[in-house]
Amino acid sequence: MSAETVTVPEPPDTSRSSARTPAVASAPSPDAGRRRWFVLATVALAQLMVVLDATIVNIAMPSAQRALGFTDNDRQWIVTAYSLAFGSLLLLGGRLSDLFGRRRMFLIGLVGFAVASALGGAARTFELLVAARALQGAFGAVLAPSALSVLTTTFFDPKERARAFGVFGAIAGMGGAIGLLLGGYLTENVSWRWNLYVNVVIAVVAVVAGLVLLPRTGGTARHRLDIIGVALGSAGLFALVFGFSQAEPKGWDAPLTWAPLAASVLLLGAFAWRQRSAANPALPLEVILDRDRGASFLSILVAGSGMFGVFLFLTYYLQATLHFTPMRTGLAFLPMVVAIIVTSQVQSNVLLPRFGAKALVPLGMMLGAVAMTWFTTLGATSSYWQVLPGLVVMGAAMASIMPASFQLATLGVDQRLAGAASAMVSTSQQVGGAIGTALLNTLAATAASHYATAHGPVSPTVLGAATLHSFTTAYTWSAGIFLLGAVLSAMLFRSRAAREIRVAERVALGAEPVPAH
Repeated sequence: MSAETVTVPEPPDTSRSSARTPAVASAPSPDAGRRRWFVLATVALAQLMVVLDATIVNIAMPSAQRALGFTDNDRQWIVTAYSLAFGSLLLLGGRLSDLFGRRRMFLIGLVGFAVASALGGAARTFELLVAARALQGAFGAVLAPSALSVLTTTFFDPKERARAFGVFGAIAGMGGAIGLLLGGYLTENVSWRWNLYVNVVIAVVAVVAGLVLLPRTGGTARHRLDIIGVALGSAGLFALVFGFSQAEPKGWDAPLTWAPLAASVLLLGAFAWRQRSAANPALPLEVILDRDRGASFLSILVAGSGMFGVFLFLTYYLQATLHFTPMRTGLAFLPMVVAIIVTSQVQSNVLLPRFGAKALVPLGMMLGAVAMTWFTTLGATSSYWQVLPGLVVMGAAMASIMPASFQLATLGVDQRLAGAASAMVSTSQQVGGAIGTALLNTLAATAASHYATAHGPVSPTVLGAATLHSFTTAYTWSAGIFLLGAVLSAMLFRSRAAREIRVAERVALGAEPVPAH
């Protein structure tokens, strides 16, 4: 057996066809047609659990800090532990979904995430809480790509697929806002620990539904895991996320920042080289070299970077400047959630089939820039009614970007590579969030420091003004990120008529590889 690959046993229900032989899907029965929508609900529930976890824990942080007695400097590790494990293991999670079966890995991810959440909720020490968060990230890296690959291989009809991805993309866009709302309620009325325990409740429902609804699937005919490729890719992503996570607390010139970032370039470069020569690559290049898929991954990354300005700095503004409680802060984001739900269905079912992603994604990016520019006008005496228009526009922006990008990121991909393509979607979100966190936090902190220095002796008034200035700086740069995304997406997405999309869907139904462009 080669030292570079590991061969694992063949499940009894796996097709015996060659890995190069298309596995043509059978026509769905009427019962299967009805079950698909229950499958969508199950997958959406799992996706919601993963996405809301990014913000729900942040709301609980002050209460957890008082209960467990950790320092302000230690707070970052509760977030970093999750993002490091999640970001670095996504590639492995996606490949495992392809090798061992989507249903199996989906259920393993759900159970593991629930157990990790229970451990975190019951944690009596800071160290145990951090370990539980890392475990959450690891199982989240298994759950997220398997959930999306289940969706990808369940819906083939263009209209149904558009509707399904509209729902899935809407959850990706509004999950953070739901996390703020739910986290605020649980923190104020129950306990910060329930911000973690709530995942157990969601997971139990999703596991039961998954056991009943999801069909048993085997993996690919040849079960080989490229150990070297997975190690290089995971190490490169770990270094990338870790380097960006250290930029704000340590500074960009600190060795803990630039050394991991430099290492990530080398490791990911070696990973790309490995994928060209490996017999069973961890990430087949056909997944990312298709022009529309590459544009989708980049759009998701850019949107993830720009959205950070809403969920972090606008939350700070509502609580620190407008003196909203955590619960009221969560409620403040409800109009954005409604805008995402309504707009995503219109975009996915009406506009995307007619105009394509080349029109909708740049439009969404432009709307994101408009929303961020609107937020720069907020001041110390502003009211929530001045915040509201920006939230609604941002909701429409995310509903234009995410469903279209999610759909094209997996459109026409060989079903045997659905997990790898889905992992790239989640990786793009995670890396985008890491970049946005590091970049906008650093720019905001620098702006606040310069403002305070330039405006005389430090006083509460000066500090308040410096904080507002830092928010404005973050919004301005977020607007710039969205504008960059508008240009790149307009350049990269191909024009596709509805007829071409249907052809690609039929290719996916036959599980035939789509050539790179």
